Amino acid sequence: MDRPATGGVPTKVFVLGGLAVAAVLAGGASYLASGSPDGLDATTLEGCTVDADGAITGGSCIAQRAADHELGGSFLADYGIKGIDNATGLAGLIGVALTFAIGLAIFWTVRRRRAAAAPEQVPVAVSAEK
Repeated sequence: MDRPATGGVPTKVFVLGGLAVAAVLAGGASYLASGSPDGLDATTLEGCTVDADGAITGGSCIAQRAADHELGGSFLADYGIKGIDNATGLAGLIGVALTFAIGLAIFWTVRRRRAAAAPEQVPVAVSAEK
């Protein structure tokens, strides 16, 4: 493993530790999240009356003009997995893995391009003469 020149944590340990923390938060803490509307949802519903299912039954509010997202029916829409109930944690883990894979691919591509663009450096022999 590569150790930074400053004597800190090795890069691989740092990356794997960050990945583990993200996985624990996405996979475990997501079950602790509230099912109640968050601040943005609550604000868009101001002025409307809502039934127990969350459907607008009257009044006038911003949420009445809301439309479904183009990807609303996709595999990981609405913090879950299509066709699987109570899969919030699994959806979070898949999201962490996908985000990490995409980021890794981007960094790997940039690193290869920089290495290919950099002029080849030939090591200079150091002489013991003074």
